[in-house]
Amino acid sequence: MHPFTLERPRDLAAALGFRAQAGRTDAPAEYIAGGTDMVQLLQEYVRRPERLVSLAGLLDNRIEVGPQGLRLGAAATMAEVAAHPAVVEQFPVIAEALLNSASPQVRNQATMGGNLLQRTRCPYFRDVGYAACNKRAPGSGCAAIGGENRWHAVLGTSETCIAANPSDLAVALVALDAAVEVRGAAGQRTVPLTDFHRLPGATPHIETVLEPGEVVAAITVPANPTARRSHYLKVRDRASFEFAVVSAAVALDMDGPRIRQARVALGGVGTKPWRVPRVEAALAGASLDPAALRSAAALAADGAQGRGHNDFKIVLMQRAIVRAVETVGARA
Repeated sequence: MHPFTLERPRDLAAALGFRAQAGRTDAPAEYIAGGTDMVQLLQEYVRRPERLVSLAGLLDNRIEVGPQGLRLGAAATMAEVAAHPAVVEQFPVIAEALLNSASPQVRNQATMGGNLLQRTRCPYFRDVGYAACNKRAPGSGCAAIGGENRWHAVLGTSETCIAANPSDLAVALVALDAAVEVRGAAGQRTVPLTDFHRLPGATPHIETVLEPGEVVAAITVPANPTARRSHYLKVRDRASFEFAVVSAAVALDMDGPRIRQARVALGGVGTKPWRVPRVEAALAGASLDPAALRSAAALAADGAQGRGHNDFKIVLMQRAIVRAVETVGARA
């Protein structure tokens, strides 16, 4: 592990003063909260910050549900949110995504803010034995494009990076129009979660819109009639503690047998949590007829580009959407 200095600020204002930066491999100082992802990356020499700034005890950990929707403090743990009765009842897709995300031990430690900032599971990024990784070493190339890329993205990719975003939670939140409250030395701002993660473009090592010194303070989810009838479907190689090959978060507002309104997002296939508005528009007014669902789901493939080993994801993500919609539609 690369040696570093651990700072323990007395309050959040002092922490922000260090101007650390989350999600940047090349940053000299980084924040650490639950540390479930950070510690692995430190041990593997993927992250080599000169200074770690602890946020322990400095961030809000409250879970609040009211007429306006849901607010999750950044320090609330995955386990706390997944077990919260109001979240389970009113936002089941969030609870399901969290329970499908990790082992109980990790869920007890990992935080909401950290979940949104976790780094990709691309093996070329995680193994410093591979020199070509633009996320880890900007300008070095992308070994995944011509290598083993079964786990990689087919949407939102560029010629510099095809790594998939790993967060299950973010996929569920994107489907529900969530936003992120960001706090920095200059004050607080709110960013729609669809805009929070950046496409790789020519700078894949810059993964979010966070500026130096900013932290995720909270996540908000507006009240919406679709949230109660929602589901997170995760397709993975094994049933426990595995990242998504493909996932679908679906939320529906039903008018009898017809879909009045739909919210659909995909995971495991995009370089960021991937909302599919064209699929949503096609589902609005449709019945649960399998042919109609397949026709709508096919629109998710617009712009998709496989790289060989991951070509199967283009078809699989369509099937995941259909199955998730059918599951929600069958619920009372």
